[in-house]
Amino acid sequence: MRIFLTKSVLFLLFLTLLSCEGKKTQPESKPAYKAGVILSFDDAYVDEWSEADQVLRKYSWKATFNVCRIDSIGAPEIKTLLEMQKYGHEIAGHGYHHYNAVKFTKKYSVKEYLKQEIDPMIVSMKKKGFNVTSFAYPYGERSDSLDQALSPLFKIIRGRAFGGEAPEKQDSYFNNSKIVFAFDIDNSHIHFSIPYVLELLDYAKRNNKILLLCGHKPVKEITENYQVKIETLEFICKYMKLNDLKFYKLSDLDNLVPPKL
Repeated sequence: MRIFLTKSVLFLLFLTLLSCEGKKTQPESKPAYKAGVILSFDDAYVDEWSEADQVLRKYSWKATFNVCRIDSIGAPEIKTLLEMQKYGHEIAGHGYHHYNAVKFTKKYSVKEYLKQEIDPMIVSMKKKGFNVTSFAYPYGERSDSLDQALSPLFKIIRGRAFGGEAPEKQDSYFNNSKIVFAFDIDNSHIHFSIPYVLELLDYAKRNNKILLLCGHKPVKEITENYQVKIETLEFICKYMKLNDLKFYKLSDLDNLVPPKL
């Protein structure tokens, strides 16, 4: 009887192992990365960026601040940017003079654009303690020839997604490329609205996407163009925390871009 029971137990164990093996043949596909958002800000609104940072740190947020006209920024503002970088934000490039890259290269050349707008920016920002690996085009305008010229200098290059298409047709999600596009959340942007941003966030959450957003000057109340309400930023951060979305910086995408064969 004892031998019979032992054999029965062994037989049941054998069937269980076979069942487990069958399940292993159809593993669940894991996403390549966690769903999240990149909040990026352009120009040189350092004081306003710092004010927004103090409000949003309770969400453990991280953002990318694309700085232009670095040599026109005062010492107190440079100190603030360095403190923000130390906290974990990214300080990236946005041009030495903030020239429109497409218009400039049509009038002169890509080579001249690099000479006047990119090279001095990199040198000056490095001297001030900023190791720039990402770049955002001023006005969001770009071209293939500019992308090609800038690619050896930056790991991630950001343009802007100008349309208000349905989320599945939006260009403002990470596309496994070093050339990426962000949706503008300034109140003056023709396609901006909280319900539409909510659609974009929901799509990112459901489809495990990284949504790229950009703005300029964070303010409590809108008084002019190129301003984004701190209330909007807090809405986004709250949504992210409630839905377990990750805060990414532009530079984080470099580790996610598939290597070229």
